[in-house]
Amino acid sequence: MTGKDKLQIGMLCYPRLTQLDLTGPYEVLCRMPDTEVHIIWKDTKPVRTESGFCIVPTLSLRNSPKFDVVVVPGGLGQQGLMEDEEILNFLRTQAETTRYLVSICTGSLLLGAAGLLRGYRATCHWRFLPLLEPLGAIPTQRRVVIDRNRITAAGVSAGIDCGLQLAALLRGRKVAQAIQLQIEYDPHPPFRCGSPNTAPKNIVLRLTEASQARFDARRATVQRISRVMQVEH
Repeated sequence: MTGKDKLQIGMLCYPRLTQLDLTGPYEVLCRMPDTEVHIIWKDTKPVRTESGFCIVPTLSLRNSPKFDVVVVPGGLGQQGLMEDEEILNFLRTQAETTRYLVSICTGSLLLGAAGLLRGYRATCHWRFLPLLEPLGAIPTQRRVVIDRNRITAAGVSAGIDCGLQLAALLRGRKVAQAIQLQIEYDPHPPFRCGSPNTAPKNIVLRLTEASQARFDARRATVQRISRVMQVEH
């Protein structure tokens, strides 16, 4: 199979993204047969994540082909991109032909800002899930939500689950199972604390309070975008 015939996956990379939002699903998707996974940004200079990792994009937006799959991670830098017309237009253009449009964590807010989740069930990091509705999405509190060709994952580690489900859709269940075994993905977390539904209420409250400023900032951005959407429609 030639490069042109291979499945083409583009994963958006940007300053201050959450590293695992990108590298979690990447580790799954790059193991699929007959697949090329590209890391894309405005240029190909190293990009520093919110935790200090540097990731080197392999393609610029302007040199990107029409991808079969586009994956959008979340992170602190996601908020600024919600009003970046170059990024929004890129996503809108790709959405016209892509087989699957995928987001991890708050990446769904970026898809929503591009108007690509109107009428779709979608999820997000639990803290920011309520911000999907003003963008026209139907907030759904699940780890991975598949609605037609939109696939959204909840916070950070859910990107691995999302990658495996996507692999099953693209290459079949047996391929996805083999990848899961390859990466020995058999999580046994030491605490039953990975969801606001199971975590102790005092921890949920503490994290909610600690992230209030970020929530308020994102909400203000969402409100601006929502007002523009209402005028346009």
